[in-house]
Amino acid sequence: MKSSPVDVSPGEPCDLRFQSLFDVGRSYAFPCDAAGRVELDSLSDRARESYLYARTMVGREVSYPVVMHRSDH
Repeated sequence: MKSSPVDVSPGEPCDLRFQSLFDVGRSYAFPCDAAGRVELDSLSDRARESYLYARTMVGREVSYPVVMHRSDH
C-alpha cells in the first residue's frame, strides 16, 4: 500500500494511519516500518481485519494512509 512520504528514520516507531473522511476524531492506525509496510502476521485477528477493511475503504470512508511518527499522535 502506498502512503504519503514523511521524513521518518529507519527503525523509528511508526504507524500507518487511515483518517476517516467523515469523522475527524476517527482513524485507523497500524504499526509499520518507515516505508509504511505493515507486518500482517504480527497483527491480532481483529487488527488484521480492520487493516484490510481500511485498505478497501480508501477514498470511500478513509483517506489515503500516511506514515506517522508514533510521537505525532
